[in-house]
Amino acid sequence: MNESSSHNQAEHKPNEHGCGHAHHAHAAAPAKAVPGAQYTCPMHPEVLQSGPGSCPKCGMALEPTMPSETVDDSELRDMTRRFTTGVVLSAPLLVLAMGPMLGLPLSGAWLPWTELALASPVVLWAGWPFFVRGAQSLRGWNLNMFTLIALGSGAAYLFSLLATVAPGRLPAAFLDDGHPPLYFEAAAVIVTLVLLGQVLELRARAQTSGAIRALLKLAPKTAHRVDAQGRESDVELDQLKTGDRLRVRPGEKVPVDGRVLDGDSHVDESMLSGEADPVRKSAGGRVSAGTGNGHGSLLIEAERVGQDTTLSQIVKMVADAQRSRAPVQRLADQVAAWFVPAVVLAAASAAVAWTLFGPAPVLAHALIATVSVLIVACPCALGLATPMSIMVGVGRGAQIGVLIKDAAALERLQAVDTVVVDKTGTLTEGKPTLSRVASVGELADNELLRLAAAVEAASEHPLARAIVDGAEARKLRLPKAQQFYSDPGLGVWGQIDGQRIAVGNRRLAEREGASLGRVGDEAAQAQARGSTVVYVLHDSALAGYLLIEDSIKSSTPAALQALRKAGVRVIMLTGDDQATAEHVGRELGLDEVVANVLPQDKASTIERLQREGRVVAMAGDGVNDAPALARADVGIAMGGGADVAMESAGVTLMRGDLGGIAQAISLSRKTLRNIRQNLWFAFAYNVLGVPIAAGVLYPLFGWLLSPMLAAAAMSLSSVSVIGNALRLRRA
Repeated sequence: MNESSSHNQAEHKPNEHGCGHAHHAHAAAPAKAVPGAQYTCPMHPEVLQSGPGSCPKCGMALEPTMPSETVDDSELRDMTRRFTTGVVLSAPLLVLAMGPMLGLPLSGAWLPWTELALASPVVLWAGWPFFVRGAQSLRGWNLNMFTLIALGSGAAYLFSLLATVAPGRLPAAFLDDGHPPLYFEAAAVIVTLVLLGQVLELRARAQTSGAIRALLKLAPKTAHRVDAQGRESDVELDQLKTGDRLRVRPGEKVPVDGRVLDGDSHVDESMLSGEADPVRKSAGGRVSAGTGNGHGSLLIEAERVGQDTTLSQIVKMVADAQRSRAPVQRLADQVAAWFVPAVVLAAASAAVAWTLFGPAPVLAHALIATVSVLIVACPCALGLATPMSIMVGVGRGAQIGVLIKDAAALERLQAVDTVVVDKTGTLTEGKPTLSRVASVGELADNELLRLAAAVEAASEHPLARAIVDGAEARKLRLPKAQQFYSDPGLGVWGQIDGQRIAVGNRRLAEREGASLGRVGDEAAQAQARGSTVVYVLHDSALAGYLLIEDSIKSSTPAALQALRKAGVRVIMLTGDDQATAEHVGRELGLDEVVANVLPQDKASTIERLQREGRVVAMAGDGVNDAPALARADVGIAMGGGADVAMESAGVTLMRGDLGGIAQAISLSRKTLRNIRQNLWFAFAYNVLGVPIAAGVLYPLFGWLLSPMLAAAAMSLSSVSVIGNALRLRRA
């Protein structure tokens, strides 16, 4: 068997669109094509085509690469009709077959023909999709659960048909008191119970994709576009383009990613960050598609529309991750590749053993054991064990603001024992404020701040924003800096009215050759209290310094406690001075503090920890963090960071703090534990079920498993795996 066969057990199940398999032409209405959409197989992402169809490897119906908000439940409705028919006809069939054992006076030449009439619609119509799938599996030699179902129920039905039509052609070894046994009720009930399993599984599978459909429903259907004259008109989202002005009324969903032009309101961004507290938005603020507007009215300018919005990117990331394969699945793949041939061999061995050593009628007992072995075996449970947990776990992560790039990242994350984080924005609020301006030369404090803020205005660093905000709070007019230059990890330079201004840390001042003198001692004392010191140099001479404060997030202590409880070390890696960093480290009780680190040196710190045997997760949010994120065992991009950081990371946290990291690790460990539980159940079920069905307990207790009980157990096994995976929705 080829590699694809190891997925057949999972792939013959429906996806979130109610997708079925290659039997759609026979059983259910085909899925409607989405214009321009690409279709892929959930278990074979390398299969890609421009329209709907069936996977050439497993027969599973292809689904759009970008999921839709509505669910096509055509297969569920079709399987429900077939199951209902099976129940209606199998119930009287059971009464007829079991009547003599219950003392009912049921006998005569009419009985076999009546059973045949009742069983045939169940087996040949209700169970037809199973025979189609079984035949297709044999043609491609991708053996799966339906191979076994078709062989088992087909053998019981065909034997009973022969026993009814031409009983004289059967060997004496099949006869019981001179009459051949009939297994019409077994064949019909097997099909009915398998249909019940399909119905339950279809319903459960629909729930596993509930998270991604909930995300899709966040986007409104229409938007209120405002023209140049201020007139509003309602338009479909696919008609919007960048630059459009849109009105978002109170209580409505934001239709695009954009910038607020006018208005004041609070916006619920919990779909992005997992935080319940609304965020105030006014002119200049940014809003994202799918977030909920509060009681105010907002006029926004569209910056990203359609598939470019943050919401659409989240949906795509979640969909891709749900289709990805985890390394832990390799064991199941290896077992599944040999599973069906091994079951067929076990069934044949059971038939031989009963024929040679079983009680009379030996061939009748051999047939029962063979059918029971074929039916009880469930490669489906084995194949579903990993994909179901991945699908639910990734979906749950999206609901709480933890976006998993792929299943491999989810699996690696559970082994992390060391987390490396920056200080600003992760441990602290990330909203530093200017607390003091100290001039040490001829420049007045306000002039010192004006020059520093003019240069920093071109920088995107959080400390630069604090300096500019401080200048604006003092209503200082900032000139435009010329010849701006930035060196990450040191600071910035620029020309202001012919004066060369440099603003940065102690290393920058030393590089410029400035003498710090007593200022250095003052700065050291401020740093020991947790302040960040920014030096301002005027023509390479020290002109003064600025003190900036950034308070520790209220959520940080609890998140650190959760990580310590999980056995995870937290290391702060920052470009701040050693004294400032150590103050924060002492206050929070961090395991290690690495300060004065240039961005290009972050990756080497990760390498050092890995050489020490650590499994390292690195959290970052900037372009300069990308090498370290890629080098770490798991890269974690903090929400709102640079796109390149998100591309380099395996996990993206829409809420950029330590609490999000603790949630991500916890979710990963719970998901992997759930996968192991599913795999253990699937292995144990088959290891115990097949020998019992073969009759190993018969010599000791006289027990021989009925094919009907085998069908019930098989149908419920995969549903049990999915049910266990669904528990992750509450993780």
